[in-house]
Amino acid sequence: MLENTPGRICLTSDLWTSINTDGFLCLTAHFLDGNWILQKKVLNFCIMLPPHDGVSLAHKIYTLLCEWGIEKKIFSITLDNASSNKSFVDILKTQLNLKKALISDGDFLHIRCYAHIVNLIVQDGLKEIDDVVLKIRDCIRYIRGSQVRKKTFLGCCKQVSLESKMGLKQDVPTRWNSTFLMLQSAIYYRHAWCSLELSDNNFKHCPSPSEWEKVQKIFIFLQYFYDLTRVFSGTKYPTSNLFFPKVFSTYMFLKQNMENSDVFLKKMAIQMYSKYHKYWGQFSVILAIALILDPLYKMTFVEFSYKKVYDIDSSELDIVRSKLLSLFNEYTFTSMSTRGSSSTSLPSSSRGGDIMIDTGGDIFGTNIMREYEAYS
Repeated sequence: MLENTPGRICLTSDLWTSINTDGFLCLTAHFLDGNWILQKKVLNFCIMLPPHDGVSLAHKIYTLLCEWGIEKKIFSITLDNASSNKSFVDILKTQLNLKKALISDGDFLHIRCYAHIVNLIVQDGLKEIDDVVLKIRDCIRYIRGSQVRKKTFLGCCKQVSLESKMGLKQDVPTRWNSTFLMLQSAIYYRHAWCSLELSDNNFKHCPSPSEWEKVQKIFIFLQYFYDLTRVFSGTKYPTSNLFFPKVFSTYMFLKQNMENSDVFLKKMAIQMYSKYHKYWGQFSVILAIALILDPLYKMTFVEFSYKKVYDIDSSELDIVRSKLLSLFNEYTFTSMSTRGSSSTSLPSSSRGGDIMIDTGGDIFGTNIMREYEAYS
Protein backbone atom coordinates (compact mmCIF):
# COMPACT_ATOMS: atom_id res chain seq x y z
CA MET A 1 0.00 0.00 0.00
CA LEU A 2 2.72 2.48 0.97
CA GLU A 3 4.97 1.71 -1.98
CA ASN A 4 2.08 2.31 -4.38
CA THR A 5 0.86 5.61 -2.95
CA PRO A 6 0.72 8.21 -5.73
CA GLY A 7 2.43 10.95 -3.73
CA ARG A 8 4.96 11.53 -1.01
CA ILE A 9 4.68 10.38 2.61
CA CYS A 10 4.94 12.61 5.67
CA LEU A 11 6.22 11.02 8.85
CA THR A 12 5.80 11.74 12.54
CA SER A 13 7.98 10.14 15.16
CA ASP A 14 8.26 10.25 18.93
CA LEU A 15 10.39 8.63 21.59
CA TRP A 16 9.23 7.73 25.09
CA THR A 17 11.00 6.37 28.15
CA SER A 18 8.91 4.12 30.40
CA ILE A 19 9.03 4.12 34.20
CA ASN A 20 11.35 1.12 33.81
CA THR A 21 13.67 3.34 31.70
CA ASP A 22 12.93 1.33 28.55
CA GLY A 23 12.89 3.44 25.39
CA PHE A 24 10.06 3.11 22.86
CA LEU A 25 9.96 4.56 19.35
CA CYS A 26 6.79 5.21 17.34
CA LEU A 27 6.92 5.92 13.60
CA THR A 28 3.72 6.99 11.82
CA ALA A 29 3.03 7.63 8.12
CA HIS A 30 0.55 10.22 6.82
CA PHE A 31 -0.33 10.17 3.12
CA LEU A 32 -3.06 10.50 0.51
CA ASP A 33 -4.25 7.28 -1.05
CA GLY A 34 -5.36 6.83 -4.66
CA ASN A 35 -8.78 8.26 -3.82
CA TRP A 36 -7.32 11.39 -2.22
CA ILE A 37 -8.32 10.23 1.25
CA LEU A 38 -5.93 11.17 4.04
CA GLN A 39 -4.52 8.05 5.68
CA LYS A 40 -2.64 7.57 8.94
CA LYS A 41 -0.77 4.34 9.59
CA VAL A 42 1.45 3.44 12.55
CA LEU A 43 4.40 1.78 10.84
CA ASN A 44 6.35 0.74 13.91
CA PHE A 45 6.06 0.83 17.67
CA CYS A 46 9.21 -0.77 18.95
CA ILE A 47 11.83 -0.79 21.68
CA MET A 48 14.61 1.74 21.11
CA LEU A 49 17.78 0.57 22.79
CA PRO A 50 20.19 3.20 24.16
CA PRO A 51 21.89 5.43 23.35
CA HIS A 52 19.08 7.71 22.17
CA ASP A 53 21.40 10.07 20.33
CA GLY A 54 21.08 11.48 16.81
CA VAL A 55 23.24 8.79 15.20
CA SER A 56 21.26 5.91 16.72
CA LEU A 57 17.88 7.48 15.91
CA ALA A 58 18.86 8.19 12.30
CA HIS A 59 20.10 4.61 11.83
CA LYS A 60 16.91 3.18 13.35
CA ILE A 61 14.50 5.32 11.32
CA TYR A 62 16.43 4.79 8.08
CA THR A 63 16.42 1.02 8.65
CA LEU A 64 12.66 1.03 9.25
CA LEU A 65 12.02 3.08 6.10
CA CYS A 66 14.08 0.65 4.03
CA GLU A 67 12.19 -2.31 5.50
CA TRP A 68 8.94 -0.69 4.36
CA GLY A 69 10.46 0.17 0.98
CA ILE A 70 9.52 3.85 1.26
CA GLU A 71 12.91 5.50 1.76
CA LYS A 72 12.52 7.25 -1.62
CA LYS A 73 8.99 8.49 -0.95
CA ILE A 74 9.53 10.66 2.14
CA PHE A 75 8.67 14.36 2.10
CA SER A 76 8.97 15.40 5.75
CA ILE A 77 9.25 14.18 9.31
CA THR A 78 7.65 16.02 12.22
CA LEU A 79 9.46 15.85 15.56
CA ASP A 80 9.48 17.51 18.94
CA ASN A 81 12.37 19.72 20.07
CA ALA A 82 14.53 17.10 21.76
CA SER A 83 18.19 18.12 21.61
CA SER A 84 19.16 14.99 19.65
CA ASN A 85 16.70 15.63 16.82
CA LYS A 86 18.80 18.20 14.94
CA SER A 87 21.72 15.81 14.44
CA PHE A 88 19.23 12.99 13.79
CA VAL A 89 17.61 14.93 10.92
CA ASP A 90 20.97 16.03 9.50
CA ILE A 91 22.21 12.43 9.36
CA LEU A 92 18.93 11.09 7.95
CA LYS A 93 18.91 13.83 5.32
CA THR A 94 22.45 12.90 4.25
CA GLN A 95 21.52 9.21 3.97
CA LEU A 96 18.41 9.93 1.90
CA ASN A 97 20.18 12.47 -0.32
CA LEU A 98 22.75 9.83 -1.26
CA LYS A 99 19.84 8.02 -2.93
CA LYS A 100 18.51 11.29 -4.39
CA ALA A 101 15.33 10.51 -2.48
CA LEU A 102 14.30 13.94 -1.18
CA ILE A 103 12.49 16.92 -2.64
CA SER A 104 14.68 20.05 -2.80
CA ASP A 105 17.59 18.09 -1.31
CA GLY A 106 15.74 17.80 1.98
CA ASP A 107 15.24 21.53 2.64
CA PHE A 108 11.73 20.75 3.89
CA LEU A 109 12.47 17.46 5.65
CA HIS A 110 12.36 18.68 9.26
CA ILE A 111 9.06 20.02 10.63
CA ARG A 112 8.82 21.09 14.27
CA CYS A 113 5.79 19.82 16.16
CA TYR A 114 3.33 22.70 16.59
CA ALA A 115 1.74 21.31 19.75
CA HIS A 116 5.12 20.79 21.42
CA ILE A 117 6.22 24.35 20.70
CA VAL A 118 2.91 25.73 21.99
CA ASN A 119 3.52 23.67 25.14
CA LEU A 120 6.94 25.30 25.61
CA ILE A 121 5.56 28.79 24.95
CA VAL A 122 2.68 28.45 27.40
CA GLN A 123 4.80 26.76 30.07
CA ASP A 124 6.98 29.86 30.04
CA GLY A 125 3.91 32.02 30.54
CA LEU A 126 2.67 29.83 33.38
CA LYS A 127 5.79 30.68 35.38
CA GLU A 128 4.12 34.01 36.09
CA ILE A 129 1.36 32.30 38.10
CA ASP A 130 3.20 29.42 39.70
CA ASP A 131 2.03 30.36 43.23
CA VAL A 132 -1.64 30.41 42.26
CA VAL A 133 -1.39 27.19 40.27
CA LEU A 134 0.34 25.47 43.17
CA LYS A 135 -2.38 26.62 45.53
CA ILE A 136 -5.10 25.19 43.27
CA ARG A 137 -3.18 21.93 42.87
CA ASP A 138 -2.95 21.66 46.65
CA CYS A 139 -6.68 22.31 47.00
CA ILE A 140 -7.59 19.58 44.53
CA ARG A 141 -5.09 17.16 46.03
CA TYR A 142 -6.54 17.82 49.48
CA ILE A 143 -10.16 17.30 48.37
CA ARG A 144 -9.38 14.14 46.43
CA GLY A 145 -7.15 12.80 49.20
CA SER A 146 -9.87 10.93 51.09
CA GLN A 147 -13.41 9.68 50.59
CA VAL A 148 -14.62 11.72 53.55
CA ARG A 149 -13.35 14.99 52.04
CA LYS A 150 -14.80 14.05 48.63
CA LYS A 151 -18.19 13.49 50.26
CA THR A 152 -17.95 16.80 52.11
CA PHE A 153 -17.06 18.58 48.88
CA LEU A 154 -20.04 17.02 47.06
CA GLY A 155 -22.24 18.33 49.86
CA CYS A 156 -20.81 21.81 49.30
CA CYS A 157 -21.59 21.51 45.57
CA LYS A 158 -25.23 20.74 46.33
CA GLN A 159 -25.32 23.60 48.81
CA VAL A 160 -24.37 26.12 46.10
CA SER A 161 -26.39 24.35 43.34
CA LEU A 162 -23.45 23.07 41.27
CA GLU A 163 -23.45 19.84 39.28
CA SER A 164 -20.79 17.39 40.44
CA LYS A 165 -20.44 15.57 37.09
CA MET A 166 -17.65 17.80 35.78
CA GLY A 167 -15.34 16.83 38.63
CA LEU A 168 -12.11 18.40 39.83
CA LYS A 169 -9.26 17.77 37.42
CA GLN A 170 -5.70 17.32 38.65
CA ASP A 171 -3.15 18.55 36.15
CA VAL A 172 0.10 17.07 34.94
CA PRO A 173 2.67 19.88 35.41
CA THR A 174 4.46 19.08 32.12
CA ARG A 175 1.24 19.40 30.07
CA TRP A 176 -0.12 22.94 30.02
CA ASN A 177 -3.47 21.89 28.53
CA SER A 178 -4.10 19.75 31.61
CA THR A 179 -3.32 22.86 33.69
CA PHE A 180 -5.88 24.78 31.63
CA LEU A 181 -8.51 22.10 32.30
CA MET A 182 -7.62 22.12 35.99
CA LEU A 183 -8.16 25.89 36.15
CA GLN A 184 -11.43 25.47 34.26
CA SER A 185 -12.74 22.99 36.82
CA ALA A 186 -11.49 25.14 39.71
CA ILE A 187 -13.32 28.20 38.39
CA TYR A 188 -16.50 26.18 37.95
CA TYR A 189 -16.36 24.97 41.57
CA ARG A 190 -15.18 28.27 43.04
CA HIS A 191 -18.26 28.81 45.23
CA ALA A 192 -18.13 25.20 46.43
CA TRP A 193 -14.53 25.79 47.51
CA CYS A 194 -15.56 28.90 49.42
CA SER A 195 -18.28 26.86 51.14
CA LEU A 196 -15.78 24.11 51.98
CA GLU A 197 -13.41 26.69 53.46
CA LEU A 198 -16.13 27.69 55.95
CA SER A 199 -17.01 24.11 56.93
CA ASP A 200 -13.53 22.52 56.98
CA ASN A 201 -10.87 24.18 59.15
CA ASN A 202 -8.14 22.08 57.49
CA PHE A 203 -8.92 23.43 54.02
CA LYS A 204 -6.39 26.24 54.11
CA HIS A 205 -5.37 26.78 50.49
CA CYS A 206 -8.51 28.29 48.97
CA PRO A 207 -7.48 31.22 46.71
CA SER A 208 -8.27 34.75 47.84
CA PRO A 209 -10.63 36.96 45.77
CA SER A 210 -7.65 38.66 44.10
CA GLU A 211 -6.10 35.28 43.30
CA TRP A 212 -9.38 34.09 41.79
CA GLU A 213 -9.28 37.15 39.52
CA LYS A 214 -5.78 36.16 38.44
CA VAL A 215 -6.93 32.59 37.76
CA GLN A 216 -9.85 33.90 35.68
CA LYS A 217 -7.53 36.10 33.61
CA ILE A 218 -5.05 33.33 32.94
CA PHE A 219 -7.87 30.96 32.03
CA ILE A 220 -9.23 33.37 29.39
CA PHE A 221 -5.69 33.95 28.11
CA LEU A 222 -4.96 30.22 27.85
CA GLN A 223 -8.32 29.54 26.19
CA TYR A 224 -6.85 31.06 23.02
CA PHE A 225 -3.97 28.56 22.93
CA TYR A 226 -6.17 25.65 23.97
CA ASP A 227 -8.54 26.28 21.06
CA LEU A 228 -5.59 26.53 18.65
CA THR A 229 -4.09 23.27 19.87
CA ARG A 230 -7.39 21.42 19.46
CA VAL A 231 -7.38 22.30 15.76
CA PHE A 232 -4.07 20.45 15.36
CA SER A 233 -5.15 17.44 17.39
CA GLY A 234 -7.10 15.95 14.49
CA THR A 235 -5.55 13.25 12.33
CA LYS A 236 -8.37 12.71 9.84
CA TYR A 237 -8.09 16.08 8.13
CA PRO A 238 -5.15 18.10 6.70
CA THR A 239 -3.59 20.68 9.02
CA SER A 240 -0.54 21.88 7.06
CA ASN A 241 -2.56 24.68 5.45
CA LEU A 242 -3.73 25.84 8.89
CA PHE A 243 -0.28 26.13 10.42
CA PHE A 244 0.79 29.46 8.92
CA PRO A 245 -2.35 31.47 9.83
CA LYS A 246 -2.30 30.02 13.36
CA VAL A 247 1.34 30.94 13.90
CA PHE A 248 0.68 34.42 12.53
CA SER A 249 -2.40 34.86 14.72
CA THR A 250 -0.35 33.77 17.74
CA TYR A 251 2.25 36.41 16.88
CA MET A 252 -0.42 39.11 16.69
CA PHE A 253 -2.12 37.88 19.88
CA LEU A 254 1.12 38.06 21.87
CA LYS A 255 2.17 41.41 20.38
CA GLN A 256 -1.20 42.92 21.29
CA ASN A 257 -1.02 41.58 24.84
CA MET A 258 2.53 42.88 25.26
CA GLU A 259 0.83 46.30 25.29
CA ASN A 260 -1.95 45.15 27.64
CA SER A 261 -2.88 47.62 30.37
CA ASP A 262 -3.04 44.70 32.80
CA VAL A 263 0.51 44.37 34.17
CA PHE A 264 0.12 40.67 34.89
CA LEU A 265 -1.03 39.73 31.36
CA LYS A 266 1.60 42.02 29.85
CA LYS A 267 4.41 40.24 31.74
CA MET A 268 3.00 36.90 30.71
CA ALA A 269 2.83 37.86 27.03
CA ILE A 270 6.40 39.21 27.05
CA GLN A 271 7.64 35.97 28.62
CA MET A 272 5.80 33.87 26.04
CA TYR A 273 6.86 36.02 23.09
CA SER A 274 10.50 35.40 23.95
CA LYS A 275 9.96 31.65 23.56
CA TYR A 276 7.79 32.20 20.46
CA HIS A 277 10.57 34.17 18.79
CA LYS A 278 13.09 31.42 19.57
CA TYR A 279 11.15 28.82 17.60
CA TRP A 280 8.96 30.81 15.21
CA GLY A 281 10.97 33.99 14.68
CA GLN A 282 11.25 32.88 11.06
CA PHE A 283 8.12 31.49 9.42
CA SER A 284 8.41 28.02 7.88
CA VAL A 285 8.69 28.42 4.11
CA ILE A 286 7.12 25.05 3.27
CA LEU A 287 4.13 25.76 5.51
CA ALA A 288 3.73 29.17 3.90
CA ILE A 289 3.63 27.33 0.56
CA ALA A 290 1.00 24.95 1.97
CA LEU A 291 -1.12 28.00 2.73
CA ILE A 292 -0.63 29.41 -0.77
CA LEU A 293 -1.95 26.14 -2.22
CA ASP A 294 -5.12 26.53 -0.15
CA PRO A 295 -7.64 28.36 -2.40
CA LEU A 296 -9.13 30.06 0.66
CA TYR A 297 -5.85 31.87 1.38
CA LYS A 298 -3.53 31.87 -1.65
CA MET A 299 -0.59 34.26 -1.85
CA THR A 300 -2.53 37.28 -0.65
CA PHE A 301 -2.61 36.29 3.00
CA VAL A 302 1.08 35.35 3.02
CA GLU A 303 1.95 38.77 1.59
CA PHE A 304 -0.24 40.48 4.18
CA SER A 305 1.28 38.48 7.06
CA TYR A 306 4.89 38.98 6.01
CA LYS A 307 4.41 42.72 5.68
CA LYS A 308 2.91 42.83 9.17
CA VAL A 309 5.78 40.88 10.71
CA TYR A 310 8.76 41.94 8.59
CA ASP A 311 9.62 45.18 6.82
CA ILE A 312 7.52 46.06 3.78
CA ASP A 313 10.50 45.53 1.47
CA SER A 314 11.72 42.42 3.29
CA SER A 315 13.45 39.74 1.22
CA GLU A 316 11.65 37.04 3.23
CA LEU A 317 8.68 37.09 0.85
CA ASP A 318 11.01 36.76 -2.14
CA ILE A 319 12.42 33.59 -0.56
CA VAL A 320 8.92 32.11 -0.38
CA ARG A 321 8.24 32.95 -4.03
CA SER A 322 11.60 31.51 -5.09
CA LYS A 323 11.08 28.28 -3.16
CA LEU A 324 7.54 27.95 -4.51
CA LEU A 325 8.79 28.27 -8.08
CA SER A 326 11.65 25.84 -7.43
CA LEU A 327 9.26 23.30 -5.89
CA PHE A 328 6.83 23.67 -8.79
CA ASN A 329 9.59 23.11 -11.34
CA GLU A 330 10.86 20.06 -9.47
CA TYR A 331 7.43 18.46 -9.39
CA THR A 332 6.90 19.34 -13.07
CA PHE A 333 10.18 17.67 -14.01
CA THR A 334 9.29 14.57 -11.95
CA SER A 335 5.86 14.40 -13.57
CA MET A 336 7.35 14.67 -17.07
CA SER A 337 9.89 11.97 -16.24
CA THR A 338 7.28 9.52 -14.99
CA ARG A 339 4.48 10.23 -17.48
CA GLY A 340 6.46 11.30 -20.49
CA SER A 341 4.68 14.62 -20.81
CA SER A 342 2.96 17.31 -18.78
CA SER A 343 0.54 20.03 -19.79
CA THR A 344 0.92 21.87 -16.50
CA SER A 345 2.30 25.40 -16.62
CA LEU A 346 3.16 27.95 -13.98
CA PRO A 347 0.44 30.56 -13.41
CA SER A 348 1.35 34.00 -14.71
CA SER A 349 0.82 35.53 -11.28
CA SER A 350 1.66 34.02 -7.90
CA ARG A 351 -0.69 36.39 -6.12
CA GLY A 352 -4.06 34.93 -5.14
CA GLY A 353 -7.40 36.47 -5.96
CA ASP A 354 -9.25 38.81 -3.66
CA ILE A 355 -10.85 36.13 -1.54
CA MET A 356 -12.22 36.21 1.97
CA ILE A 357 -10.83 33.62 4.35
CA ASP A 358 -12.73 31.40 6.73
CA THR A 359 -10.86 31.70 10.00
CA GLY A 360 -12.97 29.14 11.82
CA GLY A 361 -13.85 31.79 14.38
CA ASP A 362 -12.46 35.21 15.14
CA ILE A 363 -8.97 33.96 15.95
CA PHE A 364 -7.28 36.88 14.21
CA GLY A 365 -9.24 39.59 15.99
CA THR A 366 -11.61 42.05 14.40
CA ASN A 367 -8.96 44.69 13.75
CA ILE A 368 -6.63 42.25 11.97
CA MET A 369 -9.46 40.97 9.79
CA ARG A 370 -10.40 44.52 8.85
CA GLU A 371 -6.80 45.24 7.90
CA TYR A 372 -6.66 42.09 5.79
CA GLU A 373 -9.94 42.88 4.05
CA ALA A 374 -8.64 46.35 3.22
CA TYR A 375 -5.37 44.88 1.97
CA SER A 376 -6.96 42.19 -0.20
